[in-house]
Amino acid sequence: MFGSQKHPEILIAFLNGVFGSKGTEEEIVDVQIENPDIDKDWEDDKFSRLDVKATTNNNMKVNIEIQLKNQYNMKKRTLYYWSKLFESQMKAGDPYDKLQKTVTINILDFEYLLSNSRYHNTYILKEKETNEVLTDLQEIHFIELPKLDEEQFKGKEINIVEKDALLPWLLFLKNPESEVVKVIEERIKELQEAAEALEVLSHDEKAREVYESRQKAIHDQISNIKGAAKEAREEGIREGIEKIVKSMLINGIGVEEIVKMTSLNKREIEKIKKEI
Repeated sequence: MFGSQKHPEILIAFLNGVFGSKGTEEEIVDVQIENPDIDKDWEDDKFSRLDVKATTNNNMKVNIEIQLKNQYNMKKRTLYYWSKLFESQMKAGDPYDKLQKTVTINILDFEYLLSNSRYHNTYILKEKETNEVLTDLQEIHFIELPKLDEEQFKGKEINIVEKDALLPWLLFLKNPESEVVKVIEERIKELQEAAEALEVLSHDEKAREVYESRQKAIHDQISNIKGAAKEAREEGIREGIEKIVKSMLINGIGVEEIVKMTSLNKREIEKIKKEI
């Protein structure tokens, strides 16, 4: 939805919500989406990230990255992608003053910044002692959807719309079918448009195939990680038992006695005995 040139209003409203909640930018009225064929990138990175690159009417470069699972390298990864987007503005012979503000917005489907309970955190370059801002050219946002509890917003939908332009979008991203979101949709035209676009996408065969492919990749990777972790634990336990058995044999404890005291059989213990 954010990467569709058919619905630029959706991306504009979302970005105004992100920046408006922090009071850092003038209102965005237009965007140019620079990678409308984002589905081509999915084959290389199905299980982790999906990003939308855009330039706003005030020449700000924005990269919205959606992370479905924790890769445990988010900070360095974010700085790397931010630097690539920042550097991409320069061509051979260009002056440095051509560089425009570059922003990375990370939307995470997992909790990452465990030092606080805020669902939206923004980082910029500052002087450590005085908090003086060095430059506004760099800005990095972390938005953590699991930190939102939609139950606490029931009955407060009108207040949400009036006080926080970002929160309706995050609730929508977390659960577009929730009762809270349905009420809010009636008050925000762009959010209603997003819901309609999502409905169309849900019935699109190609979009469904891509979605299911991504889900399968995620489940497969989780299974692989769990399987590898189980093997590592079992291997570690095995190595520990073998060390104990060697110590017992060195100290003169008989094979039959060791069989009774461990989970190993006589043949396994005899094999270990040969290694001493």
